Amino acid sequence: MQESQNIEYKVLWKDEYLKWVCGFANAKGGRIYIGLDDNGEVVGVTDCKKLLEDIPNKIKDTMGIIADVNCLNKNGKQYIEIIINPSSYPVSYHGEYHYRSGSTKQQLRGSALTEFLVRKTGYRWDAVPIDNVSVAELDTESFDIFRREAVRTSRMTRRDLECTNEELLDKLGLIVDGKLKRAAVLLFYRNPQRFFTGCYVKIGKFGIGSDLQYQDVVEGSLILIADRVVELIYLKYLKASISYDKEVRVETYPYAREAVREAVFNALIHCKWEDGIPIQVKIEDKFMYISNACVFPSDWTTENLMKVHHSRPYNPDLANTFFRAGYIEAWGRGIQKICEECQLIGGKVPEYSILGDDITVKFCAVVQEKSFKRTNDVRKEKLINTRVLELITDQTDITLSEIADRLGVSYKTVQRAVADLKKNGVIERIGGRRKGYWGIKEKNE
Repeated sequence: MQESQNIEYKVLWKDEYLKWVCGFANAKGGRIYIGLDDNGEVVGVTDCKKLLEDIPNKIKDTMGIIADVNCLNKNGKQYIEIIINPSSYPVSYHGEYHYRSGSTKQQLRGSALTEFLVRKTGYRWDAVPIDNVSVAELDTESFDIFRREAVRTSRMTRRDLECTNEELLDKLGLIVDGKLKRAAVLLFYRNPQRFFTGCYVKIGKFGIGSDLQYQDVVEGSLILIADRVVELIYLKYLKASISYDKEVRVETYPYAREAVREAVFNALIHCKWEDGIPIQVKIEDKFMYISNACVFPSDWTTENLMKVHHSRPYNPDLANTFFRAGYIEAWGRGIQKICEECQLIGGKVPEYSILGDDITVKFCAVVQEKSFKRTNDVRKEKLINTRVLELITDQTDITLSEIADRLGVSYKTVQRAVADLKKNGVIERIGGRRKGYWGIKEKNE
């Protein structure tokens, strides 16, 4: 049997292997065998009886946990088996936190340690109550925007929202023991920088290299920032090419709007705001970079991000409020949607990179001749049909004009997609144009 996530072989015992015990306890548990070589062949130990006494005591004294230690025998040779169960709380060895990953032991530091402690203890930074801020001091416009978006996307009903701001915060889980959580202040306080330095978004237009041509700082509550930042990017920082679909004027941008929107919102809710570093959007002629401080899960890689994965927000209360506003989903599909939106306009899948405690998503500008509106690629037609169905499912009273605006495509393109969905028995229109709504056929639910 080869060494693995749960198995480690050592020829003889050294006290430094207590770090391996710590690593197993902090991960999924495992077994350490003393008296075996790297191939799992028994070479034996000469002091089995002493090790049976020393090892359990050293584990208990240094880490406060209990491990089963057994003396086994094979072909007349004795060897030691140490069985470590996974711990439900963080285990440290002389103040160090170790973690078993694959067949290696890693000492956790920096953001990896922060993420590990958060996951093990259930303690979240955005859930900490904050003193000296009352509900009355929060921003009325931010609440208005939240209510508008929650109703528009059908994530909450009007009846749910017919309550005071304090009652709404309580429904969103943003009040604890009568105090506002940090998340409530970030989301609804007009000037969260009073408490959290760097709580804003920087946007810059760059030429060649470090040539900064102009910039903006978008400040305010996270709800206000979410409502304004994407619009600012597309109105001021990007140029659209103009074409015509018969008599209809079509504006085509080099970056997929819904993809950029999703990436910005992901940055807002996953940002490690306690570091005091603002979100940065760097826009060039050929590339756009969106960066934020983060705590990346210790068992994730940038490759895993591009695969199907569970939603594991660093700031769950921020994520829940953005979900209720209809800004995001809660299924870990955000990056998948970003990739689909880029492909819809003929673009490349974005690239993710991590440097220290920063994560950056890089978008490549689309050459306009390759855009969705100038190709008859069947796969892209299927993708846009899928996105139209998702928007209709999320908001059954959405109009075709709203869909076109959300997807950045022409009204006639949406008409064709809806016609296809109707023809294939996926959706149906119930009622008239003004008061009607979209019905999703049962077989497609």
